[in-house]
Formats: sequence, C-alpha cells, structure tokens
Amino acid sequence: MKTPYAADAFSGQVVLVTGGAQGIGLAIVSAFARLGATVVLADLQLQKAQDEAEILQQQGWQVQAMACDLADPGQIAERVAEVGQRYQRLDVVIHNAAYFPLTPFAEIDAVLLQRTLSVNLMAPFFLAQAALPWMQRQGGGSILVTSSVTGPRVAYPGLAHYAASKAGVNGFIRAAALELAAVGIRVNGVEPGMIRTPAMANLGGSAVNQAIAAAVPLGRLGEPEDIAAAMVFLASPAAAYITGQTLVVDGGALLPEAHPLLS
Repeated sequence: MKTPYAADAFSGQVVLVTGGAQGIGLAIVSAFARLGATVVLADLQLQKAQDEAEILQQQGWQVQAMACDLADPGQIAERVAEVGQRYQRLDVVIHNAAYFPLTPFAEIDAVLLQRTLSVNLMAPFFLAQAALPWMQRQGGGSILVTSSVTGPRVAYPGLAHYAASKAGVNGFIRAAALELAAVGIRVNGVEPGMIRTPAMANLGGSAVNQAIAAAVPLGRLGEPEDIAAAMVFLASPAAAYITGQTLVVDGGALLPEAHPLLS
C-alpha cells in the first residue's frame, strides 16, 4: 500500500505492537517498520513472531519479537519494562491482540469470559500503566487499541463475550485519554469492520465472506493494511490534536443508507 508519509516518518521512535504475528497486527508492525520505527512484536505465538520478524529484518527493517501472554498482567509489565530499558524510550503502544472464539451465548463459561476480558479489555489498562513512566519521561506518547464495530455499534451471534469486551475498550479509550492528556499521552483506537484475516474463518467459509463483501458499499472486505494505515495516522503528528476517539474503518458498512430495507 502506498503511503503519504516520509520513509523516515517514525525514525528514532520505538513502537510496541501486541498480537503482531499475523493479520492486522502484522500489517501494523510492517507499516511502522517501513516508516523507520524500531518495532517490537509481542505475541503469544513466539515462533511465528520470530519468523515474521526475521522476514522483516531481511528487508532492512528494525523488528524484534518477544513472547507475551496478554492475559497475564505480570508478563505485560515485564515485557514493557524490557522494551523501555533496552531502548530507553517507548513512543507508541498498540494493543492489537484479541481473543474471540465463536461461542453460543448459553455456552460462554467463566473461563472463556475471563480470558476474553483479560486479553481484550484488561490488557490495555496494564499496557498503558506500564508504558506511562517511559512516556512521561519523554514528554508524551501514543496509546492505540484495536477495538471493533462489534460491541460498540453492532452485535454478531456467538460473539457476546467479544462484543462486551470491545464496548469496554471504547470506554477505556475515552477515560484514559482524559486522564493521560495532562502528561501529553494521547489514547485512541480503530474500529475495524469486516477485514480479510485468518480470523474471518470464525464467521464461515468463502461464500459467507463473499456475501459480506457484497453488502459493503465499497464493494470489498477490508485489508489488514487498511487498519494499519489508520493506526499510523493516529500515531502521527497529523493526529496531534486527536485523543479519546475511535476511527471506524469499515468501507461504509455501518451507514444506515447501506441497508435500505432496514431503514
């Protein structure tokens, strides 16, 4: 994807991306690395993360991989501290990791709900808290979260646990933005619509995906790079006066006029 940014737009900055080994996360890692950032890719799947980091390193980009279970607050604190101590700065933290096995409402148990909330909703709190001293020391920073249209705006069968967590994420973004603005830290998010990633398999086969794409006004599913571009914008100086917001990236799918039979 072509970028309107200079090749060194994020040179000298350190960016931490969770859930960066595939799909949207990997696109985010690639986008920031391509623009000169040093990117640390944190993922539960360490081997896959290392493999992807090596591929990007071979292209001349500065990417490192580390293991992290985003359901574990202790691990989150340790990994953020490692990044800060290694590079002596932390400019952007992007929480993209998510957990959302498709599960009928009546079958959502305490274990499933707890992990969903831990990874999707609690992790941004602990990431932001761990990053706070480093960002304060350098006069500010940017915290970004991959939210979703599911929860804040729409519902989907089998994703009640996920929807609840993402609705909470949007509340976190607003509240954290309000409290952290005084120290120069901006907090924003992106709400992806239907994006072509491995996770789309949760919703059905190719026929389902084609039907979803046909209903989108722009006539296609989103690509991971579409979300990465929104993240780059929100972390850039162009968004310096934006905080506490979420940007919907869905090809127009949520426009009421896109569904005339429902209006």
